[in-house]
Amino acid sequence: MSQLLETPPAPLPAAICPAGPPRRSPAAARFVRPALVLLPLLLIGGWALTDRRAAAEGVARLASADPWWLSAAFGCTCLTWVAAACVRQGALPERLPPGLLVASQFAAGAANQVLPAGIGAHAVTLRFLQRQGVPLPRATASLALYALVKPVAKTLVLLAFLAAFPEVPRLGAPLPGDRALLTAAGAAAVALAAAVVALVTVRALRRPVLGFLRTALTDARALHTRPSRVLALWGGAAATPLLQGSVIATVGFSLGLPLSWAQVVLALLVAGAVAGAVPAPGGIGPVDAALVFTMAAFGAPVGTATATVIGYRVLTVWLPMLPGALVLSALLHRKAL
Repeated sequence: MSQLLETPPAPLPAAICPAGPPRRSPAAARFVRPALVLLPLLLIGGWALTDRRAAAEGVARLASADPWWLSAAFGCTCLTWVAAACVRQGALPERLPPGLLVASQFAAGAANQVLPAGIGAHAVTLRFLQRQGVPLPRATASLALYALVKPVAKTLVLLAFLAAFPEVPRLGAPLPGDRALLTAAGAAAVALAAAVVALVTVRALRRPVLGFLRTALTDARALHTRPSRVLALWGGAAATPLLQGSVIATVGFSLGLPLSWAQVVLALLVAGAVAGAVPAPGGIGPVDAALVFTMAAFGAPVGTATATVIGYRVLTVWLPMLPGALVLSALLHRKAL
């Protein structure tokens, strides 16, 4: 009995601590970052190989163009990135560093060439905003506001041009017919109804979607009480199609395009309204064909209109492509993305 009392109690079993998240090994970390830095260059290079014929033809046509008009086109091209940065800043309450913001939009333009429907630009911008300390819900809400404001502003600019130039509707051919408008309206109604049904029936979607909408509406109301944000948001969105049309017009003037600036801008707006909904990398394809068609409807020779569009793509896609990829890699290397 005394031996039992003198026996010390057995030690308690050690508590099992839950395993933490696996840490990435230093070797893997050293490999991942250079891979991310080189990935934009590889993607841009692969995309360039698939369409090098169009670039070579465009460069050959631009070689005989008026250099002064091409310089003006280059200046308008640079202003498009500034306008995009203004819209991004206007869609967010937090103040962003202007230099890095413009650099991120320049890099986003390169990423946008390999992914359709603006996905590349949104992905780069989302990562940039998170690196600047913007919470994910607010950053996502700013992307949604950006995507909503741009087509609304573009439509308002189109309506303003149609009101200022009432002779354009007599062209008839480039504008969508009643059947096309009804089809687009029906597709939009079906998509909206499907989204509402999914939101009502799928409980797992309800909370994140409602939280996102709450954040987006709160930020939108707050932004529209600040005149500087309103000017940056709506002014930049309205200036973007005007600057893009100015690039096309100045490239066309360098090649002898017999159209006015207003006609070229209106041709771009109509072409975007007709074919802009088709997802294509960087908008290349249906919008270009519609743009050639609308400029020809205004009286431009088809060959000159085609050369203008090719030159526009060379100036806005091919020439900035490698510098944009290098800036994207540099931002990744600096951990700004």
